[in-house]
Amino acid sequence: MSIQRILSRGLLPLVAAFGLVAASAPAAAWEPSKPVEFIIPAGTGGGADQMARLIQGIVAKHNLMKQPIVPVNKSGGAGAEGFLDVKSSKGDAHKIIITLSNLFTTPLATGVPFNWKDLTPVAMLSLDNFVLWVNADDPYKTPKEYLDAVKKAGANAYKMGGTGSKQEDQIITVAIEKAAGVKFIYIPFKGGGAVATQLVGKHVNSTVNNPIEAVAQWRAGKLRPLCVFDTQRMPYKNKVTDTMSWYDIPTCKEAGIPMDYVMLRGIFMPAGVPQEAVNFYIDLFKKVRSTPEWQKFMEDGAFNQAFMTGKEYADWVAKAETLHRDLMRDAGFLAKP
Repeated sequence: MSIQRILSRGLLPLVAAFGLVAASAPAAAWEPSKPVEFIIPAGTGGGADQMARLIQGIVAKHNLMKQPIVPVNKSGGAGAEGFLDVKSSKGDAHKIIITLSNLFTTPLATGVPFNWKDLTPVAMLSLDNFVLWVNADDPYKTPKEYLDAVKKAGANAYKMGGTGSKQEDQIITVAIEKAAGVKFIYIPFKGGGAVATQLVGKHVNSTVNNPIEAVAQWRAGKLRPLCVFDTQRMPYKNKVTDTMSWYDIPTCKEAGIPMDYVMLRGIFMPAGVPQEAVNFYIDLFKKVRSTPEWQKFMEDGAFNQAFMTGKEYADWVAKAETLHRDLMRDAGFLAKP
């Protein structure tokens, strides 16, 4: 037998064994191979912008993934610019988007060709509250005192500031009007940061800003919270000011305004991405949520810390879409066919 045949015979079992080992070895888990674009369908300074940039910082500080996250604001058309960007990026696992309720309100109000089902749900990070705020120099200490003054002044004497038109803030404003029998002039601004600034400057009489968007002005003694639009009080009992914690703010239902509303802070990806990529980001956000920086942000902004993934998350989003359609129909905000 030739030496060549002997070597061949001797190598065959080795080759076969190596092939068996290679076939049985688990494939490497999916992870980003280039920077991840983090779309923010809102302006700078607002709640979504603050949360996205916090996530970017946490991921970098704790080395939670090898590639960087790059936040990109695409607020045009009440966020339609951002949603359409992600819709058109089918299969791109290196793009994620943080959503707020304009996920529903923008297509319903404008008729833009987009629906949340054009995206892949990843995770609900939290639910954001809305607080009725007034300027701290004003005499109102309760929602009743404020709304009585609005009613006494007559229609369109008081201005309510909010983010965007036919979006969450204006939907809540219309609901307040119906519940309390009052009428505001609604003044839209580009982001929650601008809304808080306008109230400090007394250019509007009240706002329904998110806690994180007005906490600095509250702590500085410039603004006063009257009630929160959640079904229960915010659980955070550490003092924010010398005299009050988030928990000390009554619910609006307690204060006589029979309504409630919370806003999604969730993550989606383009359609057609592999489940392995979805799983990577779910795991990433679980790690983010376990950091002390995230926990501080949750308390500072008085968030409802609900967390969902998978079918539970998709079912919640579907119900929220129905709720927003009903609210916007009642307010006359639906786009005409």
